[in-house]
Amino acid sequence: MTTRLLAPALALAALATAQTAQAQQQACVNAQDLSDAIVYAMPLAYDAAQTACANRFAADGFMATRGETYIAQFRATQDTAWPGAFRFLKTFMDKEGGSDDQMGAMLSSMPEDALRPFVDALVGQMLAEEIKGDSCGKIERGIELLSPLPAENMGGLIAFIAEMTDLKNPPICTAAAATGTAKK
Repeated sequence: MTTRLLAPALALAALATAQTAQAQQQACVNAQDLSDAIVYAMPLAYDAAQTACANRFAADGFMATRGETYIAQFRATQDTAWPGAFRFLKTFMDKEGGSDDQMGAMLSSMPEDALRPFVDALVGQMLAEEIKGDSCGKIERGIELLSPLPAENMGGLIAFIAEMTDLKNPPICTAAAATGTAKK
């Protein structure tokens, strides 16, 4: 291959590599946004579990006696967590290819707060559909085990576990990549 052809080929390869690296970096999720998404989704998950497991939770169990008190701290922080949860949702949808051009345009053009009721209903329904009757006892046990944690620690713990286990779907941004999308 002559030098005349080699130089443009190398430049094109370098550009493609840089664009691929940039696309991969943009497809990652900020750990704080994942934490916010967990905090935001907890009341939705709790409500879905209450609906799906209504006849399966013990009358004297955690969900019946202390569950609403525990989940109240998450409900109180949903407004604060929404922007990060929304960024997580957009990043995750883009990564999954789940946002076609129309969905992506809708997410980009609508005000975030206008999408909240839609997101709440969709996420709540998806979670309720995933809960199987035989998992109700495990859900109650898991929530009871986590209940000593404040809401922000719960989201932070799950984001930390995702980072430590090198979660791939969605991948968590490295510290260098996250600085460009930092929440605060």
